[in-house]
Amino acid sequence: MSAIASPSRRPVRPSRLPPLESGDRLTCDEFQKRYEAYPNVKAELIEGVVYVSSPVRTEGHGTEHAGLMTWLGYYWAHTPGTRLTDNSTTRLDEDNDLQPDAALLI
Repeated sequence: MSAIASPSRRPVRPSRLPPLESGDRLTCDEFQKRYEAYPNVKAELIEGVVYVSSPVRTEGHGTEHAGLMTWLGYYWAHTPGTRLTDNSTTRLDEDNDLQPDAALLI
């Protein structure tokens, strides 16, 4: 598995690339080009289909995410051989380029 995210994405000729829209069917390479071109859009590629995410709010998801990261962080700190990531894009195969809220790798 390889992480393919950059926290400070910069536009790559956005005028030449169409924006990502939910329902688009793309390859991982095409998805990555468009994802890099539109740094303010959070999207994932699942089974070759684009899913654009809604904004995250403090109430609900933001609070739940903080609790999840605290719990996983404690486990990670006390379990040798594990790795914890937060909102990191991960390419699973040619049809899946996900950005899970958290991932604990063993």
